[in-house]
Amino acid sequence: MFNFSIKGSVIILLISVCSVQIFAQTKSSRPNIIVILADDLGWNDLSCYGSSFYETPNLDKLAADGIRFTQGYAASPVCSPTRASLLTGKYPTKTGVTDWIKGRQENGKAKPYEKLITKETGFQLNLEENTFAEFALNAGYKTFFAGKWHLGEEEKFWPQFHGFTTNKGGWSAGSPKGKINDSTGGFFTPYQNPMLTDGPKGEYITDRLNKECLQFIAEKKENPFLLFHSLYAVHNPLQAPKALVEKYKIKKQQLAATDKERFDKDEKWMKNEKDWKKRKIQDNPAYAAMIENMDINIGQIIDMLKANNLYENTLIIFASDNGGLSTAEGSPTSTEPLKGGKGWLYEGGIRVPMILKWGNQPSNGLVCSTPVNTIDIFPTIAKAINPKYNKPADIDGTNLFEIVSNQPKFNNRTLIWHYPHYSNQGGKPGAVIREGNFKLIYNYEDESTELYNIVTDVSELKNLADANKPLHNKLLKKLKLWLKQNSKDSFSINPNFISQTAQ
Repeated sequence: MFNFSIKGSVIILLISVCSVQIFAQTKSSRPNIIVILADDLGWNDLSCYGSSFYETPNLDKLAADGIRFTQGYAASPVCSPTRASLLTGKYPTKTGVTDWIKGRQENGKAKPYEKLITKETGFQLNLEENTFAEFALNAGYKTFFAGKWHLGEEEKFWPQFHGFTTNKGGWSAGSPKGKINDSTGGFFTPYQNPMLTDGPKGEYITDRLNKECLQFIAEKKENPFLLFHSLYAVHNPLQAPKALVEKYKIKKQQLAATDKERFDKDEKWMKNEKDWKKRKIQDNPAYAAMIENMDINIGQIIDMLKANNLYENTLIIFASDNGGLSTAEGSPTSTEPLKGGKGWLYEGGIRVPMILKWGNQPSNGLVCSTPVNTIDIFPTIAKAINPKYNKPADIDGTNLFEIVSNQPKFNNRTLIWHYPHYSNQGGKPGAVIREGNFKLIYNYEDESTELYNIVTDVSELKNLADANKPLHNKLLKKLKLWLKQNSKDSFSINPNFISQTAQ
């Protein structure tokens, strides 16, 4: 049915903030690669990142065995741009995918409170891009994809044409489709997914995709392989196995929080949409159940690796594609103490859990506070596959092993976020530069700026833009130069715009 593209190969990476010191790359044989990417999982949605409501013992153990990054970042506050960046090692501007596909303002549509109409995002990851799967495939790896793709409206842009010889479940959709009720459709079969056959009654998509991953490992364990498990969890719709949901309903009752304690509903930006609100407490039973189910399945992969003597020679990276969904669409999780959430350029929208594990490295068990980003995954995989790899100039990421072994050098690294769109969660078009401890946000609507010391003020409460003008001006100049060189933004004024002050 398909003509498989042979551009590269994939390494299995599981990202979930761990600490790293020095990675001695002295493996006698090429490592297997496993990348596990959660969807909409917040920075503090794992026990090892501070959650007291969600339970994630397997990921906690992975973090304890490996490296947990406390300042891990997604390349974008929404999914598709981060996924394109993770696969290519490039900032979203270079791939052309700068918003979730197809974006909030498709065909120039804009809400009355949206002042600007923004240029459309790209609707696919172009075939000219080189993915880490293609890199691995060309190096002789067996490659496998399971889960969410959301990087192409047309079939010719799906995983099987980007270096994955097997694709289970990856297509145009950004979430499970066809929900009928809480136990049928959506996350439960029937899936209405052209790349995944339906399962027996009651089958749950996270369980099913994990079985496909386990089968792939069992079949390819004699050869180096790259597995990318791109979870649909914990994206909406909120559906999970009933027994787990009931467990967390009891846990929620024990917390006994009121709705007033649970949500903020009186901030100015919330007035634009009736469902916009900020969750302050983690106590959603269905969301918690989805997280525990995800953790159980990841534990099964780790157990299989250990049972087949593959664990020590498998590079595992776990991460999330953006921050937690805390300000809209049900607001199922809280990102506090971080500000904002998915769709925002504040820390709650871009800071994510990130964990790295490979063999018995001397740095395993440590916590790394050096800023890292999902753009760093491609060069990390490439270097693990080929120690002689030197990244080309168009790759923006840096090998995580190099960062971990030279932390003082990278503590002041410059990172950029560029999101010239309105999000479904209340966020507005903007760009960010982080350098060392400081983060500057530039807002396109009114050209205002915000400057924060992100280390001493992780909640972004104290704007230092006026108090530290020299630093503010330096960072703003640097950000604008980067935007001039790398972005092709074009905005028009929404003719139906009604400002909040006029309402």
